[in-house]
Amino acid sequence: MSQIAARMKKVLAEIPADVKLVVVAKGRQPAEVIEAIDEGALIVGENYVQEAEEAQKQAGRRIQWHFIGHLQSNKARKAVGMFDMIQTVDSVRMAEEIDRRCAQAGKLVPVLIEVNSGREPQKSGLMPEAVEAVVADIGSLLNIRILGLMTMGPDRLDAEGLVPYFRATRRLFESLVRADTPHVEMKYLSMGMSDSYKVAIAEGATMVRLGRAIFGES
Repeated sequence: MSQIAARMKKVLAEIPADVKLVVVAKGRQPAEVIEAIDEGALIVGENYVQEAEEAQKQAGRRIQWHFIGHLQSNKARKAVGMFDMIQTVDSVRMAEEIDRRCAQAGKLVPVLIEVNSGREPQKSGLMPEAVEAVVADIGSLLNIRILGLMTMGPDRLDAEGLVPYFRATRRLFESLVRADTPHVEMKYLSMGMSDSYKVAIAEGATMVRLGRAIFGES
């Protein structure tokens, strides 16, 4: 059994059945991504449109592809055509551009709203207090569908240190569930990565994004 196969088996055994695994392919070769798919990965997350193009050429569309990086407006058209979900919407302007490209393509794309739970100026994502208003503003767009929230938390912290950020994002998620905004379905809470996914799941994550836990160190 290869190392990727062994790690996939371990992670899939640890993650509850109702939590979705997104295998993060950033910086990985298409052959590695294909091996993870062969070992049970159902969703692959890509940070860059260019990397995803090559991986998709080789792996095909037998699984879901999620965009999890910062989306530049000039890449929106390609992203809409390539991805089954965009997890990193963080402004009305970005949402409107995705919606426009979806309309041109005749496609409805699910999105998550990215929350900058650590309030870090160098990171993308909405400040927590801005999320509800943005969700209300873009919820009426016809060609995208808000299905939840995504967050990372500060890089400098260990898993336990991330608990307050995950917890605050979960509370925001729950508040949006109660708000019951038309055309918005709070279904996915995407948080937790290779060092923190167990804590994130304990704090309510329904989707985790793992790269190193599957592929090892770069």
